[in-house]
Amino acid sequence: MAEVHKEPHFDIVIDGDKLNEGAAEIVKLLRPAWSIDDYQFKLFTNGISNKLVGVWCKDRYDEMVLIRVYGYKTDLFIDRTAETRNIRLMHAAGYTHCLYATFNNGLAYEFLPGDTLTVDSVRSPPIYKLVAKRLAEMHKLNPAHPEISTEPFIWDKIEKFMRIMPKSFSNKEKQAKFRRIIQPYTELEKQYQLLKNELSKLDNVVVFAHNDLLLGNVLHNAKENTITFIDYEYSAYNYQAYDIANHFAEFVGLDVPDYSLYPDETLQRDWLRLYLEEYNGTPDVTENEIKKLYIHVNKFLLLSHFFWGCWSLIQSEHSLIGFDFLEYASIRFNELFKKKDQLFVSE
Repeated sequence: MAEVHKEPHFDIVIDGDKLNEGAAEIVKLLRPAWSIDDYQFKLFTNGISNKLVGVWCKDRYDEMVLIRVYGYKTDLFIDRTAETRNIRLMHAAGYTHCLYATFNNGLAYEFLPGDTLTVDSVRSPPIYKLVAKRLAEMHKLNPAHPEISTEPFIWDKIEKFMRIMPKSFSNKEKQAKFRRIIQPYTELEKQYQLLKNELSKLDNVVVFAHNDLLLGNVLHNAKENTITFIDYEYSAYNYQAYDIANHFAEFVGLDVPDYSLYPDETLQRDWLRLYLEEYNGTPDVTENEIKKLYIHVNKFLLLSHFFWGCWSLIQSEHSLIGFDFLEYASIRFNELFKKKDQLFVSE
């Protein structure tokens, strides 16, 4: 897969508290024919890592330019060079939006029409059929690039997270909550080693994975009946079952996760059958294939909980976005410890 042209870079830093003014500065360079007096702005509030604002000229909504400002200190755990490379590669393959430009603390890119999924729409059979098929198509890609490792990225990434995540907080109130709701680091480290030892033994294929298919990163265009994935911050080669498990984990929602919404075995098996039909290139999928992938997915679900628990701890120390990252970390770790026996389910 060939990499396409590289977008311009602007030596500009956008103040997260002055999004519209900063976004206008970028759009003025990208769309010089637009009159500044006609600029319209829309703040998108789905993300908990970055800030996103759309800018368009009145009566030209479909030509909106999206301006994404990176969250504070997110460069500690996100490889921004890899992210922009991933967007270029995925756009060239027809999988996502075009990247218009980069700037010192963010990106400018194409607006794609569609609605992000909800806890209701993600479990609708006509929609999850499209998602399963699209993910299988992505997993069949081979984005050959000299800088992309074909080894599973998950272990190095988690180990980096564990090195930089806070072990204590200077704020007394936050420290008290941290000690009350988060398992001791030694216990987390022990659980990680168990996960790594057991999951790395599984015969699960390694594919080019999205690794962050939360509901807000999946766009459904009802008019065209298509699915598009956005946000490739974590995309890299990884275990097939991890990418699927990571998506299933998002069925429960984000702001107030409701684990009664986690897809049951019937829904998962149907989703996996649709996925395997596309991935294998044949409708002749056996029950044994579905069962094996189902078991692997629910083992890798534990690793997804661990990954985002660590991520959320890092965010709890640095993020300026109004979200209770400490509480979210606790939720994900608690789910891991509740379900940890899934690791030893036999095939």
